[in-house]
Amino acid sequence: MSRIGRKPIVIPPKVDVKIDEHEVAVKGPLGQLTWPLPPGVTAHVEDGHLNVSRKGGGAELRALHGLTRAELSNQIEGVLNGYERTLELTGVGYRAQIQGQSLTFNVGFSHPVLLDLPEGVKATVDKQTVVSLKGIDKRLVTQVAAKIRMVKSPDVYKQKGIKYSGEALRKKAGKAGKK
Repeated sequence: MSRIGRKPIVIPPKVDVKIDEHEVAVKGPLGQLTWPLPPGVTAHVEDGHLNVSRKGGGAELRALHGLTRAELSNQIEGVLNGYERTLELTGVGYRAQIQGQSLTFNVGFSHPVLLDLPEGVKATVDKQTVVSLKGIDKRLVTQVAAKIRMVKSPDVYKQKGIKYSGEALRKKAGKAGKK
């Protein structure tokens, strides 16, 4: 059995879990999420814990067992507390602006870069250089953060670009030159 898949998930009192034949619905104070159960993987609730099990032992089914348990755990945490990802813009003249449901970045290109935010992700911009993303779906929040980071990844020499808050970057030494 998968070590991750075997671990039971504690269901907090404010969270409601409903299991259909092919889908698990998680409802909490912040919203509702669903996750489809792959064929061969089942879920059941007992004593305030959600347990995920599988039928068979194929490699693909073992992987789906652990994945399903991890996703359901993330969804329970998401509808209870939500997820937040913060990005920082570093560089002269680099800034971000929010306009409705889209973000505009000025990061050294000849034109501003416009990114539309998907439904379920909210963004706030502080001091024009810090972008905070919030939502209940961990997958969606981190995917949007990765797309934003890809707009202008940090340079290895000058460290200019968009990076995650708290991300440690390795700085390369430049060319030594003649003396």
